[in-house]
Amino acid sequence: MHIRFDVPADPAYPGRVAAALSSVRLRRYGQVGAVLAAVGAIGFAASRGFEWGDRISPLCVTMVVAGLLLMLYSPWVRWRARRRSGRYAVEGAYDITDDNIMMRSGSESGGIAWDGVAEVRDTPEFWIVYVGRMPATVIPRRLMSAEDAETLRAFMAGRGLLQPR
Repeated sequence: MHIRFDVPADPAYPGRVAAALSSVRLRRYGQVGAVLAAVGAIGFAASRGFEWGDRISPLCVTMVVAGLLLMLYSPWVRWRARRRSGRYAVEGAYDITDDNIMMRSGSESGGIAWDGVAEVRDTPEFWIVYVGRMPATVIPRRLMSAEDAETLRAFMAGRGLLQPR
C-alpha cells in the first residue's frame, strides 16, 4: 500500500483538526457536567419539601451552575482552538505506507509507525490515530480519493486498529 495526498493551505483545516483532537479529551467534561447539573436540580427540588432544605439549597444551586459551566467548557475550548489555529494554515502532505504514516506540514515533518498505533477511531471527517491512549494525529478522509480511503480502511481493519464511532 502506498497512499499519498496533499493538504492545501486552508485556514479552516487546522481548526477542524484541533476541534477533532480536543473533543476526544474533553468529552468527559460534558458528561460530568450533565450529571452534576441533574443531581443539583434534583437536590434543589427535593430540598423544597423539607424544613432543612434552605440549608442545602445553595449547595444544589452551586452544583447546577458548576454542571452547566462544565458542559460549556468543551464547546468553548473547541471554539478557541478553531479561532487561534487559523493562522497556522500551511500546505502539507501525507505519505502512508504499510510501515508508517509520514506527515509534512510546511517545513516540519514527522511520522508514526503502524506498529506503535494502538487504535484508530472513525469520525465523520477524520480517522483519529492513537499512540497508546493519546490521540497523535488525524488522517483526513475528504482529501483522499475514494479508492485510497477504502484501501486504508481495509488495511486498518485488517490490523484490528479501526474502532467504530
